[in-house]
Amino acid sequence: MNSSFSPTKVENTAMANNKTLAIDCMGGDFGPSVIIPAAIKALKAHPELHLYLVGQEDKISPLLSKVPGFTGRIHLLHAEEVIAMDDKPSRAIRSKPDSSMRKAIELVKDGKAQACISAGNTGALMALATLMIGTLSGVERPAIVAELPNRKGTETHMLDLGANIEASAEQLATFAAMGSVLAEAISKGTNKPKVALLNIGEEAVKGRDSIKLAAELLQQQKDLNYQGYVEANQIFNGEVDVIVCDGFTGNNVLKASEGITRFLYDQLRTEFQSSWKNKLAALMVKPVLNAFKKRINPDQYNGASLLGLREIVIKSHGSADKNATYAAIEKAIIEVERQVPQKIENKVADLLIEHEIDQII
Repeated sequence: MNSSFSPTKVENTAMANNKTLAIDCMGGDFGPSVIIPAAIKALKAHPELHLYLVGQEDKISPLLSKVPGFTGRIHLLHAEEVIAMDDKPSRAIRSKPDSSMRKAIELVKDGKAQACISAGNTGALMALATLMIGTLSGVERPAIVAELPNRKGTETHMLDLGANIEASAEQLATFAAMGSVLAEAISKGTNKPKVALLNIGEEAVKGRDSIKLAAELLQQQKDLNYQGYVEANQIFNGEVDVIVCDGFTGNNVLKASEGITRFLYDQLRTEFQSSWKNKLAALMVKPVLNAFKKRINPDQYNGASLLGLREIVIKSHGSADKNATYAAIEKAIIEVERQVPQKIENKVADLLIEHEIDQII
């Protein structure tokens, strides 16, 4: 353990200010080289923030030595093993007890940190978090949720994005409740979020049986602002705040959206560089292009929440750079401040009671 860090002081302060995060520094494509700069940026932006940086000390310490001044707010926790992106979750759980991901989650489980952030193997993160932290009462399976930009300038929350390849009607209804709580908690000016199910048509007769049954369940929930079905071409119009689907569908939508975004920007850049006339035009519209790039840049929306767990776990994109990693840390801070898991548990409990009453009646 590096003597410049004070684990005792960090733990005591964490209990007092309730702003301590655990970061898996070995996850993702770039590991500490982008995670440490993002962590330092977060510490500068939030004077009350404390961080556990978990991973291989010989790779983290040299980066920290370049930015002195945070003694007492950083706790470096050594972890020898790293869960690879292609490790099977079951193997990661059994054979790597000293992994950075596991130790970061353990800090949350033990109450030493209020949230965990990792850019590592999604399946392993979901499996370890579910096993070690557990799900909220009334939640059968956690779901991955992320924010997508829309043409109204706000954000649309979409789940599930890959945790559950298939989802029952009851699970979809629970996802809707969790997404509604998250949208109301973290999105400015969003009261009674509008919730919709993603389907292949807006008509009631279309779609899988699980989706149609989920629609019936949601229509019975008086405390949810259920709007019906939306199609894929309506995802980005901003008419609803929460879109619910199974993980197979959601993950494909997310990856396709990221691909289209990069394709459009690359095509614009190619066209503007194709001739001197186009290069001149590019100079004239450069402010517009920069604003466009900033608006659709997926990095600013990085950080997918694993909703339904008893504590906060944020999945950062594996290819996240410094700015994208910082966005994931910011998301964790907001969820800690807004006490998202507690609000979800209360909402799900209310829905279960309401459903039981409807069944009796």
